[in-house]
Amino acid sequence: MKIGIDTCGCNQAAGGAGSYIRSIIKNLPKSGEFTFELFGLEAERFEYTSGIDIPFTAIPDFKNLKEVQKWHKYKAAKFIQRNKYDAVLFPNPEKIHPVTGKFTSVAVINSQVSGIHDRKVRKNLGKALKNVSKIIAVSEFIEKDLISNGFDKEKINVVHNGIDHTVFYPVMDLDDDILDIKPFAIKRPYFLSCTSLSGPQKKHIELIKAFEIFKAKNQTAHRLVIAGYGGEYAEKVQKAAYNSEFAEDIFITGFYPFESLAKLYAGSDGCVVTAVNEGAGLPVLEAMACGVPVMCSDSGALPEVGGLVPLYFNSEKPDEIAVSMEKVISDKELCSKMVDSGIKRASEFNWKATVAETLNVLK
Repeated sequence: MKIGIDTCGCNQAAGGAGSYIRSIIKNLPKSGEFTFELFGLEAERFEYTSGIDIPFTAIPDFKNLKEVQKWHKYKAAKFIQRNKYDAVLFPNPEKIHPVTGKFTSVAVINSQVSGIHDRKVRKNLGKALKNVSKIIAVSEFIEKDLISNGFDKEKINVVHNGIDHTVFYPVMDLDDDILDIKPFAIKRPYFLSCTSLSGPQKKHIELIKAFEIFKAKNQTAHRLVIAGYGGEYAEKVQKAAYNSEFAEDIFITGFYPFESLAKLYAGSDGCVVTAVNEGAGLPVLEAMACGVPVMCSDSGALPEVGGLVPLYFNSEKPDEIAVSMEKVISDKELCSKMVDSGIKRASEFNWKATVAETLNVLK
């Protein structure tokens, strides 16, 4: 069985869909009934194949996303059949709508369909998803959203994302006051927020307000580090940080190198995830795997993946976020229990299991 994986529209592996593809192909079985091939833009070839022995077939060298989308609409089906793929995995169906034909098509949904505000985009995605063979929802939260939008429950399979435990694990040798991770040098202690600055649902502005409340009450040396690639909403977050009375203690890194992410987590006193629409909740799992206390929103998929481990809050209430920060630095016994329970909880999520379940869906 020959399986194609579409890499188009994944922001050259900088975003969540690109990270998903990297994790999937890194854990594919080396032998057996399946063979695998990536296809996408030539410029993206080495974003995925570097260090991994997997074929990559380039499509025409398009200049922008619209041209790539047009190719998918009119020519991708013939390309897929010509390359004799029995099944195709579409990891980013919001940007690149899945195509159908004489092959199995599987779309991976990481975020809420109901969260798409552009009616035309939402309508076109809905049409595309109605025709695919199967839909993989990365959480029960996403499955419920799909069902509420009229999709057939029988077509949906929940397959949680894993995390890479060779990358995310407790780091014990972080005694320095300065965390030196090229190209950054970050002064400790700090709280970490590790999600993209892509919209108001991430609640970064509420996080900044919470940090102000925390600093005013506790007068500690803590900083707030916000790490994540910028979206259209980034300017508003940056403005809120600049106008804060604690602006000197707020550091927005922009896109952060994946290979250094574990050390960034491990160097923090706690990871704060304020997003209310997280479909997979990977920052929660990654932080827990690194032995870091997690404080997070009680919305989206976060309670589903976090279980009983994190401190939960209402992201609309900065004072609740601030209280959770205070608990983490003041209650050492609680903090120790959260770390131990978090490592155990995170161990239940791994990419080998994710790949095995995904292949079962494709099969």
